[in-house]
Amino acid sequence: MELIQHNPQLSAYLAADDVIDHQHPLVRETADRLASQAPDAYAYAEAAYTFVRDEIPHSQDSGDLRVTWRASDVLALRTGICCAKAHALAALLRTRSIPAALCYQRLTDDDGSHPLVHGLVALRLPGRDAWARVDPRGNKPGVDARFSLDEERLAWHVRPEAGEVDYPVLHDAPHAAVVAALRAAPDRPSLWPAYPTAL
Repeated sequence: MELIQHNPQLSAYLAADDVIDHQHPLVRETADRLASQAPDAYAYAEAAYTFVRDEIPHSQDSGDLRVTWRASDVLALRTGICCAKAHALAALLRTRSIPAALCYQRLTDDDGSHPLVHGLVALRLPGRDAWARVDPRGNKPGVDARFSLDEERLAWHVRPEAGEVDYPVLHDAPHAAVVAALRAAPDRPSLWPAYPTAL
């Protein structure tokens, strides 16, 4: 699949906003700690990915009812659904000048029911002319996502026959429908009825 930049300016994928708030002290402190053990941008990107994947539980997996949406809150509260965790990873990458995009899949249950939008991150490391998608949602039985720049190792590969979709657009800001649902939800059970099923 050919990935398409929503914004042609690579600098847009380094910007901070109220969701990808990479100028927040906690984001910077976390990035500094991870960078202290990473000799280069590749090692840092992998360390940031592994941290978000493994050290911040996916709230559905852990049973946490809190809803986070801002990157710094995901890091502070150590919880979030896939898109919130993607916001945290994008912030950690951008604060170290690694372009990071938000990208999405439409996934369903095994029988094609209960569609929902799943959040990913694409990054572009120095010296590489291609984006690489990674999935920081967190592993569990049956899910084995990995950091890989050459061969995608996502949590799920889409099944078009079940109505699933890989959206090719690389967004410089989180999708408005996703952010609106996350911001409005007082808890995770109330999130799902309002959460987007497609983009």
